[in-house]
Amino acid sequence: RRAHARALGHRVPANRWGPTLAEAEGGVRGLATSARARAKFYADPVEAVKDIADRAKIMVSGFGLCGIPENLIQALLRTRVKDLTVVSSNVGVDGFGPGLLLEAKQIARLICSYVGENTLCERRYLAGELELTPQGTLAECIRAGGAGVPAFYTPMAYGTLVQEGGAPIRSVPDGHIAIMSQPREVREFHRHHYLLEQAITADFALVKGWKADRAGNVIFRKSARNFNVPMCKAAETSVVEVEETVDVGTFAPEDIHVPNIYVDRVIQGEKHEKRIEHLALRKEHDEKAESADDPGARIVKRAALEFEDGMYANLGIGIPLLASNCISPDMTVHLHSEHGILGLGPFPPKHEVDADLINAGKQTVSIFPGGCFFSSDDSFAMIRGGHLDLTMLGAMQVSKYGDLANWMIPGKKVKGMGGGRGAAMDLVSSPKTRVVVTMAHCTKANKPRILEKHTLPLTGRRCVDRIITDKAVFDVHKKKGPTLIELWDGLTVDDVTEHGQPFAVSPNLRPMQQVAA
Repeated sequence: RRAHARALGHRVPANRWGPTLAEAEGGVRGLATSARARAKFYADPVEAVKDIADRAKIMVSGFGLCGIPENLIQALLRTRVKDLTVVSSNVGVDGFGPGLLLEAKQIARLICSYVGENTLCERRYLAGELELTPQGTLAECIRAGGAGVPAFYTPMAYGTLVQEGGAPIRSVPDGHIAIMSQPREVREFHRHHYLLEQAITADFALVKGWKADRAGNVIFRKSARNFNVPMCKAAETSVVEVEETVDVGTFAPEDIHVPNIYVDRVIQGEKHEKRIEHLALRKEHDEKAESADDPGARIVKRAALEFEDGMYANLGIGIPLLASNCISPDMTVHLHSEHGILGLGPFPPKHEVDADLINAGKQTVSIFPGGCFFSSDDSFAMIRGGHLDLTMLGAMQVSKYGDLANWMIPGKKVKGMGGGRGAAMDLVSSPKTRVVVTMAHCTKANKPRILEKHTLPLTGRRCVDRIITDKAVFDVHKKKGPTLIELWDGLTVDDVTEHGQPFAVSPNLRPMQQVAA
């Protein structure tokens, strides 16, 4: 008790509560009796990173522009360190955030899950100069690194380029691939396939917190927690940039997100711009609704019928997210966002915009009462563990047996490893979670999207349960193929048959349903 009181800064008379632990055990020393910080506090961010040497491996935290260590990135630019290997969820946008290190040619190798809005990053991938990893795999690799687990088996990305190998990692100047990704080891557990992934650690982690106390404990704000928590634990030296330093005792012990055992250095940033990547504002209620004659609106109003009361769901950007606007006010659907939100709400009014509260599409959002925040590794544990009831996302192609392709057109376009946010490979990995795809029935060139066999790199193998297009709705059987269950009014089965993979027709075929206005 005396040691506890000293830790809180109180003077305790000797022997008031009896002998100390050291006295009781014959003078053994070593019990901490003060709040002396393990972490070293810096006033100058350059001083905090100046020993990061050329060819070091570093982690840079954040998700898009949310929760990035702005001041530490600027400090690293000033040190002019080069040939870095950087591990990051993504590199943000052109001219801001981690992308500045890419523009300054300080990065030799980049490991991320999503190219984001950074055009240079996309060009680097298509040229074979960076390595993409599914976002959930990246989060778990980092978590494993911090936990001392050298490798683990995961269901994510089985049957894709990640498992099979062949994705470009580095090219030579003439464009030929010099290094390709290697095939992963695969094992079968409980009749499901899993691939072996190795943990990721680093020499340094640059982390962005909200507040740190003088003992080095750190807390984060809203969705800015994301990759910050696992990265802080996975590096030899963690450098945490915070907005405010406070006295010990300001945080209740149970409210600390990262305890000081993981924190080596702390710097209070001079200023934080907290740039918003996509400002999205709530629209007026009387705004004119889109007509069902619009193919996109047609898909939205059909997709909204997939929601059930009490369901936990993850929605892709675009049509799936728009479908959430049609959820009945009498129904509760818990929306999940993979960077660490449960209870996602609508876009905020202008006066409630918060740069620390964004969705997976980097748009400003709100959160419903009862919602919560957590780190990216916890979020993907929910996904991988099958705790979500529904995943709804877009696609470029779906094959006869439910193979999904939605992340890359080789040599032309790349979004993220597994979809526009780099998370789709993870989101379709659990057999416990129902997967619904929303997409236009044909491409702009009038080519079918539902095919006998996919022609684009896969996101997930035999994972799609239902397809909703502007023409029809199909249920997908993993061995028998698609069955037409709904058809848009005015179309015939022949109208759908002429575009794509042959299918069975349900004896209970009905008009394509639409949510009530």
